[in-house]
Amino acid sequence: MRLVEPTPSHPILYGAATGDSELLPWSWAESRLREARNYWVATVRPSGRPHSRPVWGVWLEDGFWFTTGSLAKHNVATNPEVTVHLENGDASIIIEGRAHPAADAADVVRMAEPYNAKYGWTLRPDGDAGLVADADEPIGPALRVQPEVVFGWEATMKNPTRWRF
Repeated sequence: MRLVEPTPSHPILYGAATGDSELLPWSWAESRLREARNYWVATVRPSGRPHSRPVWGVWLEDGFWFTTGSLAKHNVATNPEVTVHLENGDASIIIEGRAHPAADAADVVRMAEPYNAKYGWTLRPDGDAGLVADADEPIGPALRVQPEVVFGWEATMKNPTRWRF
């Protein structure tokens, strides 16, 4: 399922309105999401403590896909609310959304093909339940972050933009 084109607007950053700057086009954010190598995923433990880890992933037409064997896979089962950040603080992209496990092996294949091409890796379905393995061992679930809102800005916080889905 392809995401709808998000609606851009001016965010409020650090308590200040940003309504007099230009808005960035969604293509600006989407290209950075596709090209990034490393992403930071933040989840919440059942106790409420945060958990953040770098992951590899791919931006596809229906959101951000990644897999992990870390604590994040347990956290999203309890609370699917997540944020995903790029490493670059000058051209920042922040996704706020919900993580959904892959439905089946077909979802894993759709995610694994661009993932393997991007990273030179060996992801593959691990059975029919949306789980992922690589050449060495099982990893965990394939997860898709469906964005609800995305924030982005250029260097020195130029042209801050909020996109709502």
